[in-house]
Amino acid sequence: QVQLVESGGGLVQAGDSLRLSCAASGRTFSGHAMGWFRQAPGKEREFVVAISGGGESTSYADSVKGRFTISRDNAKNTMYLQMNSLKPEDTAVYYCAADSAITYGLRPKTANAYDYWGQGTQVTVSS
Repeated sequence: QVQLVESGGGLVQAGDSLRLSCAASGRTFSGHAMGWFRQAPGKEREFVVAISGGGESTSYADSVKGRFTISRDNAKNTMYLQMNSLKPEDTAVYYCAADSAITYGLRPKTANAYDYWGQGTQVTVSS
């Protein structure tokens, strides 16, 4: 059974940093594109950042560019999201996602481009 498990969320103040992790099990995701999405209360799930299967390519939403950094360790089957200079508007449940097919490029910035999802981890940024 494939599982993606996020961790690292929490309550922080504006300007602080957090590092989210997404640990995959049940299959290897080396070569599979992955990404992070987030959903704030009353809003639709939105794209945050994506990374290609080999980790060479990344794509960021404009709202997080320069503050967030995605990375992956295929040996550990784990993806990370380093979030710096957090703002109250970053408050949301953060979800990791993975594509079921091997593709060394990036997937589209839409939720339906991904097949596997984690349960989410809450990030709350106070002002």
